[in-house]
Amino acid sequence: MKQVLLTVKENIPLTENVYKMTLCGDCSDITASGQFVNIKLDGLFLRRPISVCDRDGDTLTIIYKVVGKGTQAMKELENGAVLDVLTGLGNGYDLEKSGSSPLLIGGGVGVPPMYLLAKKLLEQGKRVSVVLGFNTKSEVFYENEFKALGCDVTVTTVDGSYGVKGFVTNAMDKDYTYFYCCGPEPMLKAVYKISNTSGQFSFEERMGCGFGACMGCSCKTITGYKRICKDGPVLEKEEILWED
Repeated sequence: MKQVLLTVKENIPLTENVYKMTLCGDCSDITASGQFVNIKLDGLFLRRPISVCDRDGDTLTIIYKVVGKGTQAMKELENGAVLDVLTGLGNGYDLEKSGSSPLLIGGGVGVPPMYLLAKKLLEQGKRVSVVLGFNTKSEVFYENEFKALGCDVTVTTVDGSYGVKGFVTNAMDKDYTYFYCCGPEPMLKAVYKISNTSGQFSFEERMGCGFGACMGCSCKTITGYKRICKDGPVLEKEEILWED
């Protein structure tokens, strides 16, 4: 973990409520796809954890959905604004278990961390398939960006207004050797039930500190309680204990 000052270079809407922010500065502590950053915002006590979408040298890309005071404040940031950011948080995805044809599954704001993961897997020569899930056509983002990388991309919408009608599980009839998944917990549970290989899940939890000190984001696993911010956010399929 490293505390750094990053400068906003771009902050633009992708959909009505989803924004893409590009930050510039020392990003050297971000070493794995699936990690996240924790952003301090003026007037708010708790930092806001946001998944890393992409990192290229000293440039960091994050994508966030405006849902409360913190993300509303982020939306209003202008180019040149300087942010206090904790970087390199979380364990990230383990790429060594992916096999030759991994499947990446992202739902809503669980889509962004799949982008850097896809880049890294493609660099290893893997054949990458991606399923992106949204509620409706107007919420779809980053489909073309994944296609530009060379991924086989399928989009699902709950209302059927674009792509495959239904949930991400309706588009998992692919030949895959392993899977990676990020999204809301109901989606993760559904993927867990129908998946036919091992895989990794990235969990979205409310976090107090973001680096394991407060124990506020603990979850139960087969080896005891783990902190989503420190021991996760990525957990392997075989260690997860779902609570009703």
